[in-house]
Amino acid sequence: MTKKRIYLFIRGKVQGVFFRQAIKVVAKKNNITGWVRNLDDGRVEALLEGDSESVNTVVEWSNIGPANARVDEVKIKTKKFKNEFLSFEVLY
Repeated sequence: MTKKRIYLFIRGKVQGVFFRQAIKVVAKKNNITGWVRNLDDGRVEALLEGDSESVNTVVEWSNIGPANARVDEVKIKTKKFKNEFLSFEVLY
């Protein structure tokens, strides 16, 4: 199975709506490792690693987000898979 590593930059009403906690649940459910954090400019950044299909599932979810979020844009940067994480964490 092909492995994938991507960065997501999510813009919209994505802070203060439990976006980070919700993406952590979705990532863990799909066996994705990495992290998610808020950025000072109001966006959320996430680093996802895992098999391609599972990463794509989390990316699709991130275009919608949790109930109180409004996602305006998701930018994706693909990087070389490193397999450097054991779990998915929320960074503060």
